Amino acid sequence: APTTLHGTRTTTTPDGRDIMTGEPMKMAEIIAKLDGSVYVERVALFNNKQRFRAKKAIKKGLQIQLEGRGFSFIEVLAECPTHLKLNTSEAENWVKENMVPVFHLGVLKDIDKEPWFELEQPDFNPQNLVDAIGGLPEKAPRFCKSFPSHLAADDIALKFAGAGGDGAQTAALLVTRSAINEGFDSTHIPSYGPESRGGTSYADIHIAAEEVLSPASPDPHILVAFNAPSLAKFSPHVQKNGIVIYDSSVISSIPKLDSSIKLIGVPMTLIARELGNAVVKNIVALGALQEATKILPEDSFLTAIRSALHDKGDDILKLNEQAFKKGKAAAALPRS
Repeated sequence: APTTLHGTRTTTTPDGRDIMTGEPMKMAEIIAKLDGSVYVERVALFNNKQRFRAKKAIKKGLQIQLEGRGFSFIEVLAECPTHLKLNTSEAENWVKENMVPVFHLGVLKDIDKEPWFELEQPDFNPQNLVDAIGGLPEKAPRFCKSFPSHLAADDIALKFAGAGGDGAQTAALLVTRSAINEGFDSTHIPSYGPESRGGTSYADIHIAAEEVLSPASPDPHILVAFNAPSLAKFSPHVQKNGIVIYDSSVISSIPKLDSSIKLIGVPMTLIARELGNAVVKNIVALGALQEATKILPEDSFLTAIRSALHDKGDDILKLNEQAFKKGKAAAALPRS
């Protein structure tokens, strides 16, 4: 163990701790050096005097914590006759003679500090939790007649990928909410990498008829790519007979994929700019996704979008609805 003395035989050091396994770790000294600690003391239990000091130190530490003055740490040198294979008196003497010379007793830090500010009390109102996760005040309407088994038998894997600001995470969350509203099990796992520096950010989504068994989508049935790095990185992993939807406004080079995979280019960024706000390109992508895959009915997506934007004003809601419909129309255009 980290605190095992030199020469002491243990399960993890059957030949005894030696110089190669390092010095015993002195936790009280380590904690005392941290800025957040205000009271640190090491005590022992090998006689009545030490037990009284230990009781006093623990009481003081608890009082400091109770008053919110900072972090207290009390390290106790406690003997275990069973492990040491000694009787009680022998074990107490062993601590005094062997441990105290290495783990010195006493106060290592004691700072008089004013209490912290009053922390906000936790709220256990279930309605507040429902509001925080975007729950609806009443049961969401359902538009699906059955699970979209034309895409996969009972569990559909999707991946949305792009750079920071592309809205991949928001779009993924809206897909998940749409599926849950329809009574399916659905998961959304975001991955935040170095997207703020131009890297790839992605979200894995699953929609299952009964239960999602694994939330990751390493080999998705459907990929929605907002930029070229995302398309290059993830499209080779799309399953056979899968669907790849990409932003043709910013992607010109298409990787060579299996012939069974359906490629659909939609000028998401261009459409969003024509609508006056490039931010809604992720909603354009949702419209394209719905048209290209029929994964869920149009009204399923629009219900989730309206719920997410219910407090943003009519103009914002109208803009997003237009973006969704423009995305649908673009995905429906005939392709050579």
